[in-house]
Amino acid sequence: MTSNDRRLPLTRRGLLGASTAVATAAIAGGAARPANAAPTGSRAAARRWTGAAGSSGVRLRWLGNNAWEITFGTTTILIDPWLTRFKTGTYTPEGIRDDTPLTVDPAKIDPHVSRANLILVCHGHYDHMSDVPYIAARTGATVLGTESHHNMLRALGTPPSQFCTVRGGEYLQYDGYTVEVFQSLHSMTGPSKQVPYPGTRPGTLPPRPQTVADLVEGETLAYQITVGERFRILVLSTANFVERELAGLRPDVAIVAAGGGTVHDYVGRLMRTLDYPTWVLPSHWDDFDYPLDQPAIDWGGLQPLRDAVKTASPNTKFVKLDHLQTFTP
Repeated sequence: MTSNDRRLPLTRRGLLGASTAVATAAIAGGAARPANAAPTGSRAAARRWTGAAGSSGVRLRWLGNNAWEITFGTTTILIDPWLTRFKTGTYTPEGIRDDTPLTVDPAKIDPHVSRANLILVCHGHYDHMSDVPYIAARTGATVLGTESHHNMLRALGTPPSQFCTVRGGEYLQYDGYTVEVFQSLHSMTGPSKQVPYPGTRPGTLPPRPQTVADLVEGETLAYQITVGERFRILVLSTANFVERELAGLRPDVAIVAAGGGTVHDYVGRLMRTLDYPTWVLPSHWDDFDYPLDQPAIDWGGLQPLRDAVKTASPNTKFVKLDHLQTFTP
């Protein structure tokens, strides 16, 4: 990912917002706001999980960056699975190299991903989507994403029979669980507050993507997974969101991306909008130039996120996982 302005390369402190110091103030600040409008429909009846620790039957495993594996019963859901982690220089002072070739390395994927029922694509950038064609072919999973995501994935060789094209507003019933889809926003970088690699790919298929710059955002989605009508996980992929889309959801677990220094009161608004979730799992805070089989290296966004959550929602449990670690609520 990078800014449109080539004179302003992204750095490890610029990728998802401003400097760490600025991000801390921006995402933690802001006075309390009036409550959101009363929720309707299924949101009005939302109640938090009250079971004993470890009894939810749901396991979350962090696969680095914004890649997650969520398992329960015989179901496996993957979020933005990108395990190849080829080097791009994204968090270096020089910033990302736009001409970095897209590569997929099965030797880095196969030891950690063997099955999946669903793959949820949150947005189309290389660090969220470039391994999806291989993983979809290997597992036979259905892939949810926008028309742009699916066109880019088809150009990379994914069979169209495995797509479920969504745009936000869908409420999908599966065996023992549901998936709700919400319109969302990508984080914005630099003084001009630009979305890295912006744009969409609707209509006809684009040429086969070759470099990281060829995989554009393609619109951003958020997902809420509800297991057995009782346990809810909200998945965000980047440090921004649409407040009115998420109002009233009350998830038990919120997967929240680090950053957001250019977004007004990012974490404060998010915690209030979600009515202060029980758990926050930080995401997208590791420097992915380093391999998944090594401990995660913070690009600088983890502590500001932790501090902002503590300030905005003191009773929320902040659960930091390292690469390949699991959490069972």
